[in-house]
Amino acid sequence: MKNRLSVKPWILGLAVVGLIAGSLLISGYIGFVDSNLFCSISTAGPPAITGYSPAEIQLQSIIHYATAKIVPQQSLDEIHISFDVLKVRCPCNFLIFGLGHDSLMWASLNPHGTTVFLEEDPKWIQTVIKDAPMLRAYHVQYRTQLQEADQLLSTYRSEPSCSPTKAFLKDNKKCKLALHNLPEEIYEKEWDLIMIDAPRGYFAEAPGRMAAIFSAAVMARNRKGSGVTDVFLHDVDRKVERTFAQEFLCKNKYYVNGVGRLWHFKIPPAANMSKTDRTSDRYC
Repeated sequence: MKNRLSVKPWILGLAVVGLIAGSLLISGYIGFVDSNLFCSISTAGPPAITGYSPAEIQLQSIIHYATAKIVPQQSLDEIHISFDVLKVRCPCNFLIFGLGHDSLMWASLNPHGTTVFLEEDPKWIQTVIKDAPMLRAYHVQYRTQLQEADQLLSTYRSEPSCSPTKAFLKDNKKCKLALHNLPEEIYEKEWDLIMIDAPRGYFAEAPGRMAAIFSAAVMARNRKGSGVTDVFLHDVDRKVERTFAQEFLCKNKYYVNGVGRLWHFKIPPAANMSKTDRTSDRYC
């Protein structure tokens, strides 16, 4: 995520500020907001992040994007797809693969919710957190490399712990696509929204997003609570992202919409799938 961020037109920065400021003004000054418009920051509940109120996070975000030269890598149209879902589902549990210059925006758009970032580079975490200490980020070590993508796709079915009927994540060392060593909080929560915008996937030795896509699919299928899991995948202009999305996120079944380089899926828990899909040895 971080290496492909570039200086965007100033109009995108103003648009991001407008998204955040608009939600803050509506809920803060009118004092009422319909759940279909946005999750009010005046809603009773604990702060999204200990020590910081939702209003403080949103105000900090407005100041940051109003003065920053580097703005989110996603286009305004791409951001709006996730924003439209957040308007309906927040406060929610929002898991994001990747920490970057857009992270403060995502945290501020989920007031009273839980927004957690998973990042591969511990030094980059320190760099970002230094300027935005209210963000919650964990370091993740991946077992895959982009150059292994074809092999992983062709061999994962031979490992029972990778199969859709038996797949799990925590301590699943046999399935190389499973993120088996994540912080306990990641396994304990059921994630309403999952955004995959990392790890790096543009050179052979990079981790690639194979494990992130697979693990998101397992999280969604293993969901015990009601409702679907909204999964957003960025950089679908790249072969690995497209191929693994079609294999595990099921573009033919669960794709909702997309724009630019972003695809949006709504994946039901296995319990809500048809018996054929629930017992199949394939994800899609």
